[in-house]
Amino acid sequence: MSSEKSDTRTRILETAWKLLEAGDGGEVRMADIAKAVGISRQALYLHFPKRADLLVATTKYLDEVKQVDDRLVASRTATSGVERLDAFIEAWGNYIPEIHGVAKALIAMQETDDEARLAWAGRTQAVREGCEAAVAALARDGMLAPRWSPDQATDLLWTLLSVGNWEQLTRDCGWSQADYVDTLRSLARGALVREA
Repeated sequence: MSSEKSDTRTRILETAWKLLEAGDGGEVRMADIAKAVGISRQALYLHFPKRADLLVATTKYLDEVKQVDDRLVASRTATSGVERLDAFIEAWGNYIPEIHGVAKALIAMQETDDEARLAWAGRTQAVREGCEAAVAALARDGMLAPRWSPDQATDLLWTLLSVGNWEQLTRDCGWSQADYVDTLRSLARGALVREA
């Protein structure tokens, strides 16, 4: 890919990110993005043939810029299931406020926008996979509470770590970010980890 094409692609992704964050939950159209970037719609479609491609690429670009893989190193290299659970909750819990604008836009748009639904589904599936890995590590260590199957434990952890729960606790109830992460870690341990 030429440097100019790469620069244009980056400008498109950065603009889509900004428009999603600044929006009111309404559709962010390809024409709006092209205009904000200063290119034609045809040029935009050369980089992203479908709007779904652009929305998915924007979420991946956000992860790249925010260095999500670096944030997950502690979880992925944890030596115990409990350590992995704690590290994943901390990584994702502290990532939510940084992606909240884009998340909120995609969540609002998904009711009427299949492409936004696809982009958000990819994001939530990645979170679910992280939850599943943490639960699998607990089970491997014999530390998963016996009342849960791995699937049920994953379901519960995934639900606890939803953007909606973060928003309600921090925005609506006024919890600090530190209180949110500490409480979620404590709740998850209390619910999922086998008692000594």
